[in-house]
Amino acid sequence: MTRETRRVLLEVDGNQVQAEILPGDRLLRVLRALGFSSIKYGCDTGDCGACTILVDGIPHFACLYPAVRAPGRALMTVAAMGHTDALAPLQRAFLERGAAQCGYCTPAMLLVAHALLQREHVIDEASVREALGGVLCRCTGYLKPVEAIRACSANQSAEAALPVVDSAPAIDAIPSASRTRGG
Repeated sequence: MTRETRRVLLEVDGNQVQAEILPGDRLLRVLRALGFSSIKYGCDTGDCGACTILVDGIPHFACLYPAVRAPGRALMTVAAMGHTDALAPLQRAFLERGAAQCGYCTPAMLLVAHALLQREHVIDEASVREALGGVLCRCTGYLKPVEAIRACSANQSAEAALPVVDSAPAIDAIPSASRTRGG
């Protein structure tokens, strides 16, 4: 530990982790160094949303969030939602509807959707699209993620009305929707 490095305790996904931060560090670098691979490097300017995490339940771009502000906050990555063997309803809805395509933006979309569903239990398409507006996706066209998120709102169950994709999810869809450290 250098003289400029500061050792801090972070709460990530309900667990306490020690981290070393440098002046000016952003949360993205710190969390990736700790092995949280679901938080993606993208634009590093807050434009793409691939690095989205929840801080006290509110979506933030980890590439812009000062690491020095993280101690004392509850940080959430997609790993806290569910794991490969026990997916959360939202993760299952993404898989069932083919919403997890290449998987790069999937963790960010899931976190934004989780935050939206915590605030509003019945949501319309416009609300979902507005919430997803900060997460850029080149694969999905947003239709399938919007369907999956709406399926989890109180006016529709995850198994209800919206069509389910007939084929099996992509080979890497489950890891993309539930990635923990590493990988």
